[in-house]
Amino acid sequence: MRVNWKSWSLNKHQHMLVKLAVAVLLVGLAFRLFVSRSKGSASDLESPVLGKEQVQGPDLKPPVAVEIPENEDQMPLDIVAEKCDLLTGDWIPNPSGPTYTNRSCPLIEGHQNCLRNGRPDAEYLYWKWKPRDCQLPRFNAGRFLELMRNKAWALIGDSISRNHVQSLLCMLTTVEQPVEVYHDEEYKSKRWHFPSYNFSISNIWSPFLVKAAIFEDNNGVSTAEVQLHLDKLDKTWTDVYQSLDYMIISTGKWFLKAAIYHENDTVVGCHICPEKNLTELGFVYAYNKTLHYVMDFIATSKHKGLIFFRTSTPDHFENGEWHNGGTCRRTTPAKEGEIEIKDLNRILRNVELEEFEKTAAKAADNGVKLKLLDFTNLLLLRPDGHPGPYRQFQPFAENKTAVVQNDCLHWCLPGPMDFWNDVIMEMMVNG
Repeated sequence: MRVNWKSWSLNKHQHMLVKLAVAVLLVGLAFRLFVSRSKGSASDLESPVLGKEQVQGPDLKPPVAVEIPENEDQMPLDIVAEKCDLLTGDWIPNPSGPTYTNRSCPLIEGHQNCLRNGRPDAEYLYWKWKPRDCQLPRFNAGRFLELMRNKAWALIGDSISRNHVQSLLCMLTTVEQPVEVYHDEEYKSKRWHFPSYNFSISNIWSPFLVKAAIFEDNNGVSTAEVQLHLDKLDKTWTDVYQSLDYMIISTGKWFLKAAIYHENDTVVGCHICPEKNLTELGFVYAYNKTLHYVMDFIATSKHKGLIFFRTSTPDHFENGEWHNGGTCRRTTPAKEGEIEIKDLNRILRNVELEEFEKTAAKAADNGVKLKLLDFTNLLLLRPDGHPGPYRQFQPFAENKTAVVQNDCLHWCLPGPMDFWNDVIMEMMVNG
């Protein structure tokens, strides 16, 4: 038998070529896998989660996974986008953590800088707000600043507004550090400027929105009743009102304080004044009067910018209140239905919603853009987001069982309040 050496040599040559091609493909796949894993590692190192040097011994593990519907980041096909309710949703795990840290943002005030103050846990940082019927993009600091070129913002109200302005500024510092260009004598009203964008943000201290004489220290201790003029708006904010392009106006908890009420420069009654020979009118009377006056001013102002009215925020004091030993020790979000809004918070919110509804149509008829921010549901589920005892620096450093003042009203930064900015930007852009 004769062998066809030429055919055999050709087949052998082809076989070797196939082997070589397979080897090249395998090497390429291996290289691609190596590069992909390397990139993932780099991303992990650049993630804005808090490092050990920023926290004194907290547990930095992301929260335990919970059951989430498939494709939770996608809007169901049967949902109509225009009917999206951004403020009804759930807190779901967010392993990437916050976009800034207490080290990267120098604008966090001491009482809200929970990690610096020694809060030992950090799980509260690893949740995000997810509306149930639509997608909520994360706050885009660069895009926000571009939209705000040559604009002026103001957050007007009490210490919750101050808490919020710090949150917004911290998120914007990921793009540019602002310059503080103004503060009042007590450092309660401030203004910051972003030079590259000619954009300013102000925090305007006006806890009642109407004229008030307040006799209280920074720890909330009063030496006399507030003198409250229910028919005179506070010029601290009304004098700059027309110069603002965007503003968030709010009030609330301060109306629960002892106060003497004035109308037409005459004392008409009070709230909590047993030693005075005055009619006890109650805080609801004053709150209704004030908000009606504020809303009417807005609705008839012919303002051409965008105005948000924010409802007051719920607190999570347990076993007492601010002044009598209330605490907030929870470290994870609550489940829906687990926490009910307190009676006083509900009363304030009902007045706010009623006065807003009365005014909304009138404002629209006058060409005034007025929108409601009601973060009640979003915040009610976050009893873990408050400073608690960590409003002070290292409160248990010398005595592990020390009895200290708890803050279950304001919010740690970073923290749940940061997600207000996601909602606000979405309402600005697509609302």
